[in-house]
Amino acid sequence: SFVSASSAVTHRAQVAWKRLTQKCSAGGRTFPQISTTAQAVSLALLHSHLIVPGIFGLTCGQIALAQRTLIETDYYPSQNTLSMRARDGHAFVSAILLSAVEGVILLVRALFLAVLFSPSIIMAPFADAFGPQFRKMWLEVVHRSLEKAGPAFIKWGQWAATRPDLFPRDLCIKLSELHSKAPEHSFAYTKKTIEKAFGRKLSEIFEAFEEEPVASGSIAQVHRASLRFRYPGQRVKPMVVAVKVRHPGVGESIRRDFVIINSVAKLSTFIPTLKWLRLDESVQQFAVFMMSQVDLAREAAHLNRFIYNFRSWRDVSFPKPVYPLVHPAVLVETYEQGESVAHYVDGLEGHDRIKSALAHIGTHALLKMLLVDNFIHADMHPGNILVRVSQSKASRKQLFKTKPHVIFLDVGMTAELSKGDRVNLLEFFKAVARRDGRTAAECTLRLSQRQNCPNPKAFIEEVEEAFNFWGTPEGDLVHPAECMQELLEKVRRHKVNIDGNVCTVMVTTLVLEGWQRKLDPGYDVMQTLQTLLLKADWAKSLSYTIDGLMAP
Repeated sequence: SFVSASSAVTHRAQVAWKRLTQKCSAGGRTFPQISTTAQAVSLALLHSHLIVPGIFGLTCGQIALAQRTLIETDYYPSQNTLSMRARDGHAFVSAILLSAVEGVILLVRALFLAVLFSPSIIMAPFADAFGPQFRKMWLEVVHRSLEKAGPAFIKWGQWAATRPDLFPRDLCIKLSELHSKAPEHSFAYTKKTIEKAFGRKLSEIFEAFEEEPVASGSIAQVHRASLRFRYPGQRVKPMVVAVKVRHPGVGESIRRDFVIINSVAKLSTFIPTLKWLRLDESVQQFAVFMMSQVDLAREAAHLNRFIYNFRSWRDVSFPKPVYPLVHPAVLVETYEQGESVAHYVDGLEGHDRIKSALAHIGTHALLKMLLVDNFIHADMHPGNILVRVSQSKASRKQLFKTKPHVIFLDVGMTAELSKGDRVNLLEFFKAVARRDGRTAAECTLRLSQRQNCPNPKAFIEEVEEAFNFWGTPEGDLVHPAECMQELLEKVRRHKVNIDGNVCTVMVTTLVLEGWQRKLDPGYDVMQTLQTLLLKADWAKSLSYTIDGLMAP
């Protein structure tokens, strides 16, 4: 600022400084180091529009930046160098102030969470001591606390519900009831976010846009719209689309909460009774899961991969991302019509043929993801699955022959397994279906690269004993899925480690099996899995086998 105001004064100040330097050099003296505070003051004065502070700032800045003996009289920082140093100093001070503010926000947030979760923590040691009613009340307190804690903790609860190897079964069931509903943000914010993401006015993209969202979760809300221009100036055939827009501040909120969760997890490694949980590793896995949820562009990539994998399937589909209208904060995809599968699972009487077909389609879709593609939709609860049945004016007889169409939604949460984990998991499923306790226990112990089970022998013996009972005529009445649930309870009790992705796949299988058993009680997912594994050993053969089973 000063340089632009008076270049003549600047020149004279530099000449005066040079003469002063020469006189001091003749005497052999050196100036002491100038402190950081003096440098900051001089650089700040350099920004002044007044001449006198400007001369002082320039002169002091020359001295402060020299950082060497005055004999080196040839070194004179240029005006550009001084300006760059000033900007760097400004950025440095701003960063310090922002860090201080961020630290205060984190501290306040940590105190709020400590107060919020203190009832749950205080009640936890007595959850089993005061009877089932007290435990039920404690579970409700945990559930309410997570709901009030915000999106990161709601998602953590949903993720923890998939880890019965770490948490008690009743707690996992309660956590699976967590709803991701959140207050809707304003239409003004939606409009601003879309226009900023795509660099176009809302009216230049959509023919019509519903201001009221059709759904709102903890991460984003969904609007229905009619697409007008996919590319600038290029009108497209009218198409109804779903526009998913991330809530304001969700990314920052989750990042701060993750810092707190990560700190608590690291502290748990110093507590002997919690060390076996390896919460620090679990939190890292949870972080990957959260990234998939927050970054809508990543969800679009997942959709494309599923669409390619199921390209030859007529009875299964996924929403299609509408490129180039894809952004980390906004995702435009095809709007899928259909009824939630929960309508068939819980409410609809009759229609046994459609229900049985849904059970078969869902099972074979999961088995293809697991056995052929190694890319699994890890959130296959009924709310994420739509069913579409043709409603043509054909005869009633023809309508009964119609096969339902299944649409899978919300593919942010996925899982992939290493080759070794895949082999061990498939052997585990076969062992459970055959009621082979020893093999099931040994496969379970191999489902983690860092196994910390304190007594593997005792675990194998207990599992084998339980499976021996399940192999008797009386125990044969126990469903294989219930055997797997009991096995996971023994895993938790014996502190057996299971890698997160593997456990997610196991729980996804159990969730799918649960609602499919309601659709068709006579259909056994585990038995179907065993049949497929016995018929084919290679992915290509498995693909042909599954496609054959899917045929009418």
